[in-house]
Amino acid sequence: MNTTLFFLRSSEQKIAYNMLPYALTLDANPPILNVYTNDYGFMSSDVGIYSQSNNVVSAAAWIRLYKQSDSVSGYVNDVTPVLIIGVMPDGRGLGIGSLIMDQLLQEAAVIYEQISVCVQFNSRAVKFYERLGFLPLIDAEEKDILIMVKKLEKKAITRPTDGYDPRRWMD
Repeated sequence: MNTTLFFLRSSEQKIAYNMLPYALTLDANPPILNVYTNDYGFMSSDVGIYSQSNNVVSAAAWIRLYKQSDSVSGYVNDVTPVLIIGVMPDGRGLGIGSLIMDQLLQEAAVIYEQISVCVQFNSRAVKFYERLGFLPLIDAEEKDILIMVKKLEKKAITRPTDGYDPRRWMD
């Protein structure tokens, strides 16, 4: 499968909106979840990557800063962005999620010291995030969800060179 990565720009916030049900394993996109996508890209704290496989969006991952009053799952504090990642069902198990996360983590490390994510306690996603270096917050455990945090290490960003077009990496 030919997969290419792109920055998720403000003009493409519809991609985030469309990927949200896949991120949260929902059948629909209830209005209460709009906090995860509304005005995406209009804050300098928003960072996102999406992939296209065979000219179709196959996955998207983005991080945003929230306030406690936003009541989002995965909130840790006002300086730790929350991660949302969605992979289309036919793209799961092909390494697309890992590919997109590798790039997002590099980009996020330039701005942030850590990021958080909320996962269902017994889901396969827990192992995925553990492989990426996320650790559970013991004090944040609830009965069916787990908040995980990854400390980020600042280092040089390596961007894909195969088919690289710098205009696609900027807003």
